[in-house]
Formats: sequence, C-alpha cells, structure tokens
Amino acid sequence: MAARDYYEILGVSRDASEEEIKRAFRRLALKYHPDRNPGDREAEARFKEINEAYEVLRDPKKRAAYDRYGHAAFDAAAAGARAGRGGFDFSNFAEAFEDLFAEFMGGGRRRASATRGADLRYNLTLSLEEAFAGKRINIRVPTAVPCEACVGTGSEGGAEPVACPACRGYGRVRASQGFFTIERTCPHCHGTGQVIRNPCRACGGTGRVEGERSITVDIPPGVEDGMRIRLAGEGEAGVRGGPPGDLYIFVTVAPHPLFRREGRDLWCRIPIPMTTAALGGEIEVPTIEGRKIRLAIPEGTQTGRQIRLLGHGMPELHGGPRGDMFVELVVETPVNLTKRQKELLREFEKAGREKERHHPQSEGFFAKVRELWDELRE
Repeated sequence: MAARDYYEILGVSRDASEEEIKRAFRRLALKYHPDRNPGDREAEARFKEINEAYEVLRDPKKRAAYDRYGHAAFDAAAAGARAGRGGFDFSNFAEAFEDLFAEFMGGGRRRASATRGADLRYNLTLSLEEAFAGKRINIRVPTAVPCEACVGTGSEGGAEPVACPACRGYGRVRASQGFFTIERTCPHCHGTGQVIRNPCRACGGTGRVEGERSITVDIPPGVEDGMRIRLAGEGEAGVRGGPPGDLYIFVTVAPHPLFRREGRDLWCRIPIPMTTAALGGEIEVPTIEGRKIRLAIPEGTQTGRQIRLLGHGMPELHGGPRGDMFVELVVETPVNLTKRQKELLREFEKAGREKERHHPQSEGFFAKVRELWDELRE
C-alpha cells in the first residue's frame, strides 16, 4: 500500500511555513498521543504517522528532498530509525512542546548564565527639619561588588564563559527511561548552560567580592516617616556579570521636641501666662524653618484654643502647597508667688464674687451640676 503524503498527514499545504507545520503537529500529537488513548491501536498508528511526517517536514533539507523525490528519499533510513526506537520517536514531540511551554512562560529557551544580585535595605533616620528641607547625603553600604580582577565575569583574566559540554549550552539534559524521555537540569552547569574553564582566583568564579559602596542619595523635601525610597541598580552585584539588585532606603523621622506632625500639618503646644490669656497680647511662635511669627492672643483665651497659621506646615512630597501649622494654647497657672502677688489674687477673687462673671466655663459647669442635683431631689 502506498504511503500517505506527509503534508496530508499533518493537514497542511505544500507551501506551509515552518510555524504552520509545527502548529499542526502540536495539535495532532496531543490528540493522538498514546497516553491520551490507552489501548487504541488506531490512535497509536496515527501518532506514528504524525511523528514520521514531522520528522521530515520540520527539517529544511529533508523537506526539500521529500518535495523532490517523495518517500523514496527516506524509505531505508526511516525504516531503520523506526526499528531502533520501537516505532516511536518522542524526541520530536518533546522538543515541539518545550517550545510551546516556553511561549506560555513568556519567551523561548533562555540560559541562566548570570544571576541578578540581591536587593539591599538601608535604614536612615532624619530630623524633622531635614525632612522639611530635604537633604543630600552620602551613605556607605556594605555589599557584594563586581570583582575587578575578572571584570565581574568570574573567569580568570575576564574571559567569557563557554557553552557547557554536557548539555551543549541548553541547561538541561535528557535521559531515556523505557517508554519515556526524561528531561532534568544539567548537573554539570546547574542549568546555566555555561561553564567557566578557569575560575577567577580572587572571587572563586562568582564574579563578585565583598566590599563597600559609597552612594549619594537625594532625600526630597516632605519625606514622611516609614517612607521607602528605591534606588534601582544600587543593590548587590549580580553573579557572573548578572544585573545588580536594588537598594531600598527606609526613612525614619525622629520625634521633634516642639512639633508634632500629621501629614502635611504641624501641631505645636505653646504655654501662655495667665495674664496674657486674660488680658490679651502677643507671643512669638517658632516655625519649622527656624523663623519666628508674632501671634496675637485674644482676651479671655482658654486652654486648648487652637489658632491656624496657613502655609506654615510641611511641604508636599511631589510639589504643591505647604500644609498648615496649628498652635494649641495652654494657659499656665503661676507658681512660686510672692506675698504681694497672692494678696492681689485674693482681691481679684473677692471682686469676682460680684455680679460680673469672670469664669464662664466654671460657672457654666457648676450651673449644670446644680441642675442635676435639683433633679435628683425631686
């Protein structure tokens, strides 16, 4: 019986591209694979045909010979090959689907000849004034740096790595176990696909040594406590010329003796004399940039009164208007009074018993207390 046409077996035209042939093989091989059709002799025979057709059409030279001479070009060679493998050739199937899985994973075959360096962390503590104004600082980071002796290649004299002879640079090796072909990571190159013939003595072939780097960092104005700054490529050097990791700077803003920060706003508690609170006046208020502002205190100011100073807070991290500053006033009770001062306060207390009301908060509070007692008596 005449052998079927290979193009017909795969269901493609004679001018089909390599990609179209590979796609057709994937689809049919999955459909008729023996593992999916246990005990089905027809599917087994179909799978043999598909594998044989792909063996020829995937190779440009074999395909050209087939197009010119037909099956006569391969009858003897194909028969011997099929007999030696028991009628099955799983190498084509495995190779085609490696490419398919690689596409799903985001690319073709890759060699892991170099490894990215680790990310590093640096803890930085700033004062509130430094967080307000921003700062340029130089920091020294202990880290792995590229080896100067081998220029980071890991090879003596900076020579380039060579393809692994065990896996031919693929990074994986195959071994036949009965019916199946098993693929595993190459034990010789550990999956990198490359080996170093003469490892660098200074770094032991890693391409890096322990050292210290000096880095200039610009801290932007308005940075907040707990903020993280990423410096790309400033981390640990990669292995054998791999890309470096990143450096992450974790910022801590130290507590301030005068100001409390809430986002862009600042809060400041300022004590004022009892006389200033009662009679009114002016006080000087410090600002975060080191200036002084004269603040008017109204008559009869009570503890806890807040005065808002627009635009005297912290700057916005990425530009924009500054926050505000809130001054919270605390009326201070005088201590260590002289005899005369005590006499004057007693006179003030005595005068307060007249019709004029000088303590609105306490009078209002005790009025409510009296109302409560009256309700309880009823």
